[in-house]
Amino acid sequence: MAGVILFLIVAGGVFADYWSAKPLSAKSSFVGRSACIDCHQKEAELFSGSHHDLAMDVATDESVLGDFSDVTFEHDGLVNRLYRDGDRFMVHTEGPTGEMEDFQVRYVFGVDPLQQYMVEFDRTEDMPENQVSRVQVLRISWDTKNKRWFYLRPPDVPEKLEPDDPLHWTGVMQRWQTMCADCHSTNLKRNFDPQSNRYHTTFSEIDVSCESCHGPGSMHIELANEKSLFWDRNHGYGLARLKGDDPEPQLQTCAPCHSRRGVLDPNFHGGDLFHDHYSLELLRPETYHADGQIKDEVYVYGSFIQSKMYHKGIRCTDCHDPHSLELKHPGNATCTSCHQHAAGKYDVPSHHHHAPGTPGAMCVDCHMPHTTYMQVDPRRDHSLRVPRPDLSVKIGTPNACSSCHIRDQLPQLSDQTQSEFESKEYAQWLEAAAAGNESIEEAIQKTDKWCDEACEKWYGADRKTPPHFSEPLAAFRAGDIKAANELLRIAMSPLDQSPAIAKATAISELAAAGFSNALPAAKQIVADENEHPLARAAAINVFMNAGPATAKKFLLPLLDSSSRLIRNEATRVLLARAYPTLNQSERSQVDLAIEELKSSIMVASDRGGAHMNWAMICEQQGRLDEAVEAYETAIRVQPNMSGARTNLSGLIERSIAQAPSELSDALMNRVKELRAEELVLLGRDAKLAPENPDIQYRYGLSLYLNGKSGEAVKYLQRAVDLAPDVEVFQTALRLLKEKLNE
Repeated sequence: MAGVILFLIVAGGVFADYWSAKPLSAKSSFVGRSACIDCHQKEAELFSGSHHDLAMDVATDESVLGDFSDVTFEHDGLVNRLYRDGDRFMVHTEGPTGEMEDFQVRYVFGVDPLQQYMVEFDRTEDMPENQVSRVQVLRISWDTKNKRWFYLRPPDVPEKLEPDDPLHWTGVMQRWQTMCADCHSTNLKRNFDPQSNRYHTTFSEIDVSCESCHGPGSMHIELANEKSLFWDRNHGYGLARLKGDDPEPQLQTCAPCHSRRGVLDPNFHGGDLFHDHYSLELLRPETYHADGQIKDEVYVYGSFIQSKMYHKGIRCTDCHDPHSLELKHPGNATCTSCHQHAAGKYDVPSHHHHAPGTPGAMCVDCHMPHTTYMQVDPRRDHSLRVPRPDLSVKIGTPNACSSCHIRDQLPQLSDQTQSEFESKEYAQWLEAAAAGNESIEEAIQKTDKWCDEACEKWYGADRKTPPHFSEPLAAFRAGDIKAANELLRIAMSPLDQSPAIAKATAISELAAAGFSNALPAAKQIVADENEHPLARAAAINVFMNAGPATAKKFLLPLLDSSSRLIRNEATRVLLARAYPTLNQSERSQVDLAIEELKSSIMVASDRGGAHMNWAMICEQQGRLDEAVEAYETAIRVQPNMSGARTNLSGLIERSIAQAPSELSDALMNRVKELRAEELVLLGRDAKLAPENPDIQYRYGLSLYLNGKSGEAVKYLQRAVDLAPDVEVFQTALRLLKEKLNE
């Protein structure tokens, strides 16, 4: 009997220990990696010196790799000096006023293959030590492999950047807080104040540390220090669960910093849902080739989710060590460690048809070709695809075979072209062909054809060349309306047949084109809770071409979705298509959703575009005073941005009829002032982007509104020439010509 009693006491104690738990509402806080090292020494050793560890640092003798021994570096006619002033690292370069000035380097960015340098502006004496004011990233950078300074020129901008250009190193596009900070430091809070136009940025650790991936660690430490037999039944071990059978938590934890995306909610912690915090860039022609291969810098995730590897459950840490970030195996062993097929199937010449040890015998050179970004940083395409020169022949997409063999065409080119292209990468050949270089285009076509014939010879005429989403996508973008039905089929296909990003791109293209037959498919996609959030969010935009009742029926339920991406997109469309028709209950629901949408927009409150977007929403709701205030804020936050003044002047002009007579003159003067300022900005934009029809059109309208109708015709005509199918361009040009002929 005593034994039974003892057992019950022990069992009761064990059960009580298990049942005792922190409430579900309990939150964890950031503690820093110093709190992790004692129990995780091996992981800390692997992490030390990794790219995450060296993502950002204070500029010191140990962290600065560049040559600051009083050297000069020239670009665009500017002679820059890099030198030391005691323990400070200094740069003498062009500042925001256009004058040459001396700036102290406060921080360094990265370690390999380049290091960048950052300057802090607007810091006041009363700012706390743990706050950072506005930080700008110099374009003068250090090539860590070749030990040289170089100028990190923006793509497609051969001319000198003027200080008022957003791309100048002192401009908004080179601002640390705007473009870089949240992926290079842990627990970053931007803390921008639009009223004072100042930052009070904080972070818990300057680099990408443990809690960037695992989430805040205070609860984990508390649980580990308790004398319990169990982890917490509500919170597990108090960190993100990244090791389970489901690869998605890990992938979605890496994705925020390894994807091209917009931020919807910056409060992401490891283990959270990616699509509740971010909006992934789809396969836009500016960023991806039509078949989903990387074109601009897209940072891996958008490529990887196209791959067969992703759909078979492979995750980042199957290839990369999660702490050192190094590959787990050298060379082809990275692949053959999993692809352990019968001897002689893959890692042999009978498969790859190249001599062992040559680039063509490397798995990654055929299945993960690289593109170089930032002039010195080659990054591999993680869509892990079979090379398809047959698609290159059909629709002009790149392929890994041609990327190596394109130089075989050099002897067929003129001496001048040979000299120009012998050291250029494949991507630069493609850019030249797209820009109209006929000899380069012909060389690429010959190479593609030769590669396709070689593949047929090696693998047979019946080799695997399955239909690919790129064919109807490229055809539709080229104006073939018959391809729309095939895009619909892709949008509706199961995920094991078409990647989610391809499905979303297909329905997005149809929505943008106003393709009416897409509505039945969109209804089915948005209503399917098992459909991927990317596809559902893209399909919502089809309802911009639907009636208010249809939009209400299908989109109001989406305001309860677990994905903020879906909620935000549904809110946008409901506001545009159905808001005036909503009853009181529906309007209350949408108004709450609008506040959530505002919080997503204001993540970028340090950009004028965020305030302009919010102003336009206020206009849609009839909240005109708020709209005026938001437009004024946009102008204050980013005074050299075009757009806000046009919208604000139009809003003020429409309000003059209802204004007291004594205010009419002042309001009209404000309209004229805004339009004159906008004319200068749009003139700059039109000069910088002569091939952009929208900008040419907007500049033409601005000229007209400023009384320069004759000049306006020239730019409206230019817009029509660039985009002859855009009806609004043609209408504006026709009406102006009629007005001038009266």
